[in-house]
Amino acid sequence: MKIVLLSGSHPRHYFIANTLLENDLLHGHLIEEREAFMPVPSKELEPIDRENFIRHFHDREKAELAYFGRHLKVYKDIPTLKVKKSEFNGEQMLQWLVGQKPDVVLTYGVHKIEDHIIDILPDFAWNIHGGLSPWYRGNITLFWPFYMLRPNWAGMTIHRLTSKLDGGDIIHHSVPELEYGDGIHDVACKAVIKAAQDLVEILKRLRKGVIPQYVPQKTNGKLFVGTDWTPQHLRLIYQTFNNDIVDQYLDGKLGHIEPKLVNALKD
Repeated sequence: MKIVLLSGSHPRHYFIANTLLENDLLHGHLIEEREAFMPVPSKELEPIDRENFIRHFHDREKAELAYFGRHLKVYKDIPTLKVKKSEFNGEQMLQWLVGQKPDVVLTYGVHKIEDHIIDILPDFAWNIHGGLSPWYRGNITLFWPFYMLRPNWAGMTIHRLTSKLDGGDIIHHSVPELEYGDGIHDVACKAVIKAAQDLVEILKRLRKGVIPQYVPQKTNGKLFVGTDWTPQHLRLIYQTFNNDIVDQYLDGKLGHIEPKLVNALKD
């Protein structure tokens, strides 16, 4: 069973690649070179929002390095193609994928894949989405559960890759265990780790002929776009709660509603 991953170029993306490699579950890697991980705040922001912006993304980088810092590249020599955003979905990418002849294609942290690429992919073409679909689809979807004061809804979705953004049939939901002291970025990183662990087990089962059940997304949920988020949203995270939303949730102060999760590993 030949598996190819299409991923971004941040440490969390390389972590997924290396986790698959360690389990002999990756045989080709297409890397989309992504934007810088540390954005620059607008000069027009109010001082409090500028301070929150810097804190938020500084803490994100710190967490990313703490959890994934040694994953700055792929540690084995496998067929690899690096493309820029302008080259993504282009002819070189298409021909490389055709030449790999994969049985399974996984995508994680790349821009939307166009239909002419999807059309040449194998039946097992899955996306790893950083958010719980259908409730949190689109962009910045590990942030919004915290803003909604539902940190237990921060997780990952493995679903069939389709032209509908994060809308394909669901294979599996992954959610990390919440622990006292977890901040927003800890939970995001732990969600990636849990998804990687679950994905390994799902692929091992697939290699033995166990095909996961596909569960259609029966509701549209919310498709978040980049412009939904503004630095002012960070006031709730840092001024109102000082990034202790997980602690308050675990103390029972924020209520408790469980998402109805799909579990491909349930016997």
